Amino acid sequence: MMELRFACQPGCTRCCQTRGFVYLTEDDLSRAAAFTGMTREAFEARYVIRFRNVLRFRKPLEGQCHFLTASGCSIHPVKPVQCRVYPFWPELVEDVKAWREEAKRCPGIGKGPLVQIGSAMETASEMKRAYPSFYGDDG
Repeated sequence: MMELRFACQPGCTRCCQTRGFVYLTEDDLSRAAAFTGMTREAFEARYVIRFRNVLRFRKPLEGQCHFLTASGCSIHPVKPVQCRVYPFWPELVEDVKAWREEAKRCPGIGKGPLVQIGSAMETASEMKRAYPSFYGDDG
């Protein structure tokens, strides 16, 4: 059984600087558009790539995310599920080795209060519900 501790560290944006993509749900898209004062259509045209069953943020020419600023995430109150539940992703909380490997990148892992495994698994299940095609349920 692994022990899960996590506390986001002040000023840290390492998770936002990791190579990869930020995926969105339709609700994420709606919330981000409203937060920025844009229509869904305008926000999507400017910031989102839509594939058949997948939405993701476009990457800027420089950096990983249009919304990452020097002071952190500019859409923090409405950030996508993927960002909000990190590091409690299924592939991390279900695998001790993966969790320990992620701790090398995330300074908040191993710090803070003990997180009950049931609570971590429930948070991880949000990822499975939000992105079923990534977790074997094309539904």
